[in-house]
Amino acid sequence: MDLISFLPDFGNLAFTVLAFVAALTVIVAVHEYGHYIVGRWSGIKADVFSIGMGPVLFARTDRHGTQWQIAAFPIGGYVKFRGDANAASGGADEAVMAELSEEDRRHTMHGAPLWARTATVAAGPIFNFILSTLIFAALMMSTGVARDPLAVKTVLNVPGMEQGLREGDTILSIAGFETPPLAEFYEVIEKLPETALVDYRVERDGQVLTLSATHPYPALVGAVTPQSAAMAAGLKEGDFIQTVNGETVPTFGALREIVVNGDGEELALGILRDGVPMDVTLAPRRQDIPSADGGFETRWLIGITSGLVFEPATRPAGVWESLSSGVDRVIYIIQSSLSGLWHMITGAISSCNLSGPIGIAQVSGQVASQGAVSFVAFIAMLSTAIGMLNLFPIPVLDGGHLVFYAWEAVTGKPPSDKALNFLLAIGLALVISLMVFGVTNDLFCP
Repeated sequence: MDLISFLPDFGNLAFTVLAFVAALTVIVAVHEYGHYIVGRWSGIKADVFSIGMGPVLFARTDRHGTQWQIAAFPIGGYVKFRGDANAASGGADEAVMAELSEEDRRHTMHGAPLWARTATVAAGPIFNFILSTLIFAALMMSTGVARDPLAVKTVLNVPGMEQGLREGDTILSIAGFETPPLAEFYEVIEKLPETALVDYRVERDGQVLTLSATHPYPALVGAVTPQSAAMAAGLKEGDFIQTVNGETVPTFGALREIVVNGDGEELALGILRDGVPMDVTLAPRRQDIPSADGGFETRWLIGITSGLVFEPATRPAGVWESLSSGVDRVIYIIQSSLSGLWHMITGAISSCNLSGPIGIAQVSGQVASQGAVSFVAFIAMLSTAIGMLNLFPIPVLDGGHLVFYAWEAVTGKPPSDKALNFLLAIGLALVISLMVFGVTNDLFCP
């Protein structure tokens, strides 16, 4: 099987690798800086802070005695604390430790009090979660929040809107249903007739008007999901899907019904892109998606999300409002990821939902091709996932070290060197097996 066939077709390999390396470098740097700075605050000194592995390309030593370096292979990074035998802080360098005074031993990972070691290890994943929260909050503050009552900022140039909504209109009702805040908008959408045109009651220049215009959610591509049938077929944000297999599709809901009930059969789409008619053919893919009850359901999908026929007017988002939303996003990602892993372990959903480095690199490149905002949001999601993964109670990961510290807190002494080395070997084998499994999925899963 040719590995090249698994590379994304939207661009070249260099762009994919660059996007993946950029995302990984940011996440690793923040993770390792969390270890470093909390260690320093806790009185633990670091000898090396490295971005990348292998031969050192650039290095400088700061006034605290830490060598900051960039290494040749951008596949990770590490902080080597004073007295560590290796970059994983898995054991002490006994020769170095033997030469240190009692006071100097306090400044090593292995001579520091339990609270200091625990805080230092936990800081890496916590900083990943903080990075994600801040990114989500910043994106919300930059885009704003839909104004209440719902008003029109701009109208998309799609069929049926020629004499419809205008910039500045306040939407009072749609098809007889009073307009709620945008957060509850989907509840109203589910009640609307599946027709291409619906009646809007709007306030315009102090007057209340009733007009007929395009359904608020027509078969319009709001976003394209990476590694989807739509991405492979070349669909883009803003594409207006007019027909499926020659039949008119009045709304996104109607399109969804055709896809879900089509049993994976190939679909011929007639789309309008920037006013130019085009034909696109694609086959839906069977995917496992989170359900409202916390589980998963398997459905046929083409990999697009809906787009509103108008852009809502916004108000500035407050700092606390944005941070709260960011925290909620991080919690949701963690819950969904854990639920997905559990359902894969129990066999409820396919293990192909677990991607390896090739799959993540593909997604990195595809998201980067959609623009800076999408790429930054992807970094936030990946940072949360990596922070969560590092908290798994597997030796060699941060979670494994925290388990060792919990053992020490309960028994009053750390695990023996023999037990520690044995557990670290098992942990390393588990991590390598997981990586191999992920790569296998990348290469052989449909």
